[in-house]
Amino acid sequence: MSRVFNFSAGPAMLPEAVIKKASEEMLDWRGEGMSVMEMSHRGKAFMSIASKAEADLRTLMAIPDNYKVLFLQGGASQQFGAIPLNLLGNKKTADYVNTGMWSKKAIAEAKRYCDVNVVASSEDTGFTTIPDFSDWTLNPDAAYVHYTPNETIGGVEFDYIPDTGDVPLIADISSTILSRPLDVSKFGMIYAGAQKNVGPAGLTLVIIREDLIGYAADITPAMLNYKIHADADSMYNTPPTYSWYIAGMVFEWLLDNGGLEAMGKINKAKSDKLYAAIDDSGFYANPVQKRYRSWMNVPFTLKDAAMDADFLAQAAKKGLATLKGHRSVGGMRASIYNAMPEAGVNTLVEFMDEFAKANG
Repeated sequence: MSRVFNFSAGPAMLPEAVIKKASEEMLDWRGEGMSVMEMSHRGKAFMSIASKAEADLRTLMAIPDNYKVLFLQGGASQQFGAIPLNLLGNKKTADYVNTGMWSKKAIAEAKRYCDVNVVASSEDTGFTTIPDFSDWTLNPDAAYVHYTPNETIGGVEFDYIPDTGDVPLIADISSTILSRPLDVSKFGMIYAGAQKNVGPAGLTLVIIREDLIGYAADITPAMLNYKIHADADSMYNTPPTYSWYIAGMVFEWLLDNGGLEAMGKINKAKSDKLYAAIDDSGFYANPVQKRYRSWMNVPFTLKDAAMDADFLAQAAKKGLATLKGHRSVGGMRASIYNAMPEAGVNTLVEFMDEFAKANG
């Protein structure tokens, strides 16, 4: 069977060139006589893989020298607890913005450790927009402000970076990392699960300003303590070595293909084409306010939900996989991360047009 266009929200498509290279190196990585997944994480071979991956990521994202890059485990969800444990210091309160399911999960976990001030919420709109920044009730004494720039389930995305002044801004960028340029210096910390734009599930990236490290609460487990991981160069224990290796090849692929400026232009063109197909159809609909539509995750509904099963079955025959929407919202969802080629979006748009004409 030929490869399909996989529109999954994660684990997601990887660049075909990366998969091919990994398959070529599967049994013998560059004369070492073993696979990367068999290597000691402290051996010279893997240490070279790890250091190059970090260097390439720093180049890609223009990460300032006063930020640490940590390659961790546990997914972005583990950071929901690690963040308050590490960043509260002697404060009792943190600010959170609620724009969807992942924001809600971060808020619920933070409430275990501190008083959470929900500074703004779009829940009353069904998470179809972003609260106006002028209406946020920020607390100048908060330990930090946390938000989710892109909500994968609702397909709603910030089109700006909030200015929180002297209070560190923390962002879960799992679904937008590496999709376009980002000014890292505007954040105290950003973090991301790998399984959307970086690599296989199992790896989590944490990029944190150095002055925020070293204030973990006494109850913080060692595996959640940023200082322990930073001091050990992410080698406190055995890291997710194979995921780190694949991530490094994705970073290299991005650099070889024009970096994040080029990727941003491609991603904008892909999302514009898909949204145009939805808006111009009269058959499909997207509920998100146009200004805040996600580039990465595009939910849409059909004119009649009774057609959903037939739509998915016919799409699968066209090689269009994993289009079913999240169970909490229904409908369809096309996740079009970096590795989704323009040909995949073109094929989806053509199929949507055919299906609408046959069933409209």
